[in-house]
Amino acid sequence: MHSRGRFITLEGGEGVGKSTNVSLVCAFLRERGLEVVATREPGGTSRAEAIRTLLLTPVEQEPLAEDAELLLIFAARAQHLAQLIRPALERGAWVVCDRFTDATFAYQGGGRGIDRQRIANLEALVQGALQPDLTLLLDMPASVARERIIARGNALDRFERERGAFFDAVRRVYLERADAAPDRFEVVDAGRSLDAVQGDIRRRLATRLSAWKV
Repeated sequence: MHSRGRFITLEGGEGVGKSTNVSLVCAFLRERGLEVVATREPGGTSRAEAIRTLLLTPVEQEPLAEDAELLLIFAARAQHLAQLIRPALERGAWVVCDRFTDATFAYQGGGRGIDRQRIANLEALVQGALQPDLTLLLDMPASVARERIIARGNALDRFERERGAFFDAVRRVYLERADAAPDRFEVVDAGRSLDAVQGDIRRRLATRLSAWKV
């Protein structure tokens, strides 16, 4: 009988380096002989990726209602959990996900101002008691992250187009959630060099794996 896999998420605002460090975490775990599934939210399956496109594509003539945005995110999450995350965990694989429900509390709760109890109700409906085993929160001032996004020179999606106050609120809620769940969260200063950030992540992962006796 195999043991259930572990669920690791990476969180943070735009431009903090989540995608780069998802690859690092996956490589770190695979080096230890673990089966690892890398995924992202919104998205992760064909149908959930279609919902991601709806969420991220700017459509000037029809703004997306806040409730529609919230429900689409949880619709994508329900599909993602049913088709990918839960089956992988049940067979013993480790899942590494670029964002999960903490992002919904930060972006829709903090940035949009949606009542957090409504988000919590949907969280309970869609995922039940499932929570990440570890969340790496990549943190830096929103203004610095914004400079990184602009420097990339890519077209901005719906969320990247938001104003500074939106991202300040997102960061504040992320840090509040980390303070409220210190056993689950590891807050990483993402404003340093990539080598420094990744060395820090490796150390934190090694400590967690030791505690989990992996």
